[in-house]
Amino acid sequence: MLKIEYIWRELLDRVIEKKKPEFTITELAKKYSLSTSVVNHAIYPLRQLNIVKINKFSSTVVDWERLLYFWATRRNLKKDIVYSTFSPLPVFDREGLMPPEVIPTGYTGFRYLFNKTPADYDHIYFYATDVESIIKRFPKRKNPPNIFILKPDPYLLKSKKLSSSQLFVDLWNLPEWYAKDFWEATLLEIKKRLNQ
Repeated sequence: MLKIEYIWRELLDRVIEKKKPEFTITELAKKYSLSTSVVNHAIYPLRQLNIVKINKFSSTVVDWERLLYFWATRRNLKKDIVYSTFSPLPVFDREGLMPPEVIPTGYTGFRYLFNKTPADYDHIYFYATDVESIIKRFPKRKNPPNIFILKPDPYLLKSKKLSSSQLFVDLWNLPEWYAKDFWEATLLEIKKRLNQ
């Protein structure tokens, strides 16, 4: 994930998870140990699209939904895949055999976060740092993969859980035909949370 994406995720999490759309550029730079020029680089296109309003002392996210789609279209999930393999086991068995320190995303992430699924699924996606322990459980096979392991960013590792905005963005980037059912359902859940 690119450093500018930390900023987009942070802005979305402030609105969706904390219901606090205000921010300052210096505060974001400090939180993510980034220069203010990197933060400004992340904010610039959002300002051009009227997604954020920048003021002298405090700025605000004014259109979280456009920000969600903006980030989704720029996320390169494929680049973060560090391991993939196939397992003939049923999907829930594969999920259950994952080490405890993984962070689920995609269809599994939706099921864990909302305790339901809008469609059946077969492919599973997890963020993990200890890829070796996953390889021991699921060795490499020649069949088309149905298990995908992604490299987490340091801030996701710190929080140990996926926010609904990152879940949406990850789902948007998945190639399976049923991904649309899941990202649409995620958007509905976010709107429910925000009473929209």
